[in-house]
Amino acid sequence: MTHEHSKLVYSTDSSIPEKKNFNANEKISPIKSGHREVIIRLERKGRGGKAVTLVECLMMNKSSKMKFLKQLKVKLGTGGTIKDNSFEFQGDHCDRLTAELKKMGYKPKRSGG
Repeated sequence: MTHEHSKLVYSTDSSIPEKKNFNANEKISPIKSGHREVIIRLERKGRGGKAVTLVECLMMNKSSKMKFLKQLKVKLGTGGTIKDNSFEFQGDHCDRLTAELKKMGYKPKRSGG
């Protein structure tokens, strides 16, 4: 975004930081062999009866996690976030996440019922 198209109203800084655009086709770094097992589970407790799909045991740095989360949210068409080193997706997406993670080279394991 150029400075003349910026929506910044007022700033005391002399420079305006540029936002980085996300590329959904950008590949995540290769998976290390010891970090391929992933746990997928559905949780409803403490959420007012609403289902949340949790993906745990993904060992990545913070920027890779954000890219990975964005990529999965786009593929699933749902909202999600990262909490306590696990990914949370709104709704029941266990089967779709299992298929997507298998395509990416992970070994997803379903936990719970």
